Amino acid sequence: MPEVLIFRPIYQERVWGGRALEAALGRTLPDTRPIGESWEIVDRPEAQSVVANGKYAGRTLRQVITKHGAAIMGPKWPVEKPFPMLVKWLDCRERLSLQVHPPASVAGDLKGEPKTENWYIAATGPGAQLIVGLKRGVTQEQFEQAVSSATVETCVHRFPVAAGDSILVHSGQVHAIDAGNLILEIQQNSDTTYRVYDWGRVGLDGKPRQMHIEQSLRSIDWTDFEPKPVRAAPTSGVIADCPEFSIKRTVLGAGERLHISGGEQPRILSVVSGTVKGGGERLESGTNALLPFGAAFAFVAETTSIVLVTENFAG
Repeated sequence: MPEVLIFRPIYQERVWGGRALEAALGRTLPDTRPIGESWEIVDRPEAQSVVANGKYAGRTLRQVITKHGAAIMGPKWPVEKPFPMLVKWLDCRERLSLQVHPPASVAGDLKGEPKTENWYIAATGPGAQLIVGLKRGVTQEQFEQAVSSATVETCVHRFPVAAGDSILVHSGQVHAIDAGNLILEIQQNSDTTYRVYDWGRVGLDGKPRQMHIEQSLRSIDWTDFEPKPVRAAPTSGVIADCPEFSIKRTVLGAGERLHISGGEQPRILSVVSGTVKGGGERLESGTNALLPFGAAFAFVAETTSIVLVTENFAG
């Protein structure tokens, strides 16, 4: 039977985090610190996912790709090349900083990495919102003045969200996640973030966090006005499609099957609600699994379930 790859989560302390991953996903979190992120699948020098199941258990994602690259990523994948995606759960108990990721056109000059990401809203608190893009007509000059006068909220596009909503955030789009959101973030393998405004907050050390005003102003897309989210729906369909990856939402009733072909490309399966069985595993809500290139899979929903399938990231 072909195996999916499930990894041990890597928990990250964040000043804006909380403890919601315990109740929402049934996780056991370290001590009592505010945990803002759970890195589910990552292949970076500073962070390596470790396989938690099956024949590769105990090995890092980098080790598995290096030794079994053709089976995992496909015969054309250079084994020295990092896994191109990074998958995270975000527990945003407080609002994140207003930030931007550099587009490819300037990332090299800034010694950063471009990062396009998709946010799937798994759960929200009352009045939860997101900030993505600029209000229509806002200019760079107006934005810079607003940053200087601490009135930047007048320049950014804020909108309400509910569980099941989703939005693709491109490199260059100024953005922030508001308080009360539990989000599955599926993104390019990058960890470059430029903070342009932090709402007057201090960090875990009690000091103001570092801002990156110059880099941010060079990175922001000044023509990006009021993008729209994909709203929750009881049907299957594409929720994100960009040059870097695509994501399909599949809604399964109890007993229904999802078939994944083998020998085409690697994929990421994310169970955002319900429970499915397949690939030798029972995948509960919150699970993110890597589906290797060389294997076909059939997943069966035990209950009404929503799964996301991320693909088209391996070139």
